Amino acid sequence: MAPRALLLLAVGLMVVASASAHGGYEGSCPRDGLKLKACVDVLGLLKLKVNVPRHEPCCSLLDGLVGLDAALCLCANIDANVLGLNLHLPVDLRLILNNCGKVCPTDFRCPPRH
Repeated sequence: MAPRALLLLAVGLMVVASASAHGGYEGSCPRDGLKLKACVDVLGLLKLKVNVPRHEPCCSLLDGLVGLDAALCLCANIDANVLGLNLHLPVDLRLILNNCGKVCPTDFRCPPRH
C-alpha cells in the first residue's frame, strides 16, 4: 500500500512541476477594450480578402488565450459595445480567431447579454 501511495505522490508532484514549468505567462483579456479595435480593422481587411499578417496587433492582444477564452474575450467587448460594431456573429468572430490561429468550437455562440 505504501509503495502505491508513494508512486501516486511522485506522479502528482511531476504533474505539478510540469504544469508550472510550462510558462508563467497566462493570457488575459485586455481590460481596455478599445485596444481590441485592432481586431475590427483586421476584420475589414479579411472581408476585402487582403492578406493580413498573423502578427497583427489584434492577434498579439489575444496571445496566451486559448481559442474559447479568446472568443469569450471578444464577446465580452462586443457585449459592452466597446468595438462599436454590429458584427455578424459567429462568422465574423470565427474570421478574427482563425486569422490569429485560434480555434473555437463550431457551435460556439456568445453568451446572451444581460
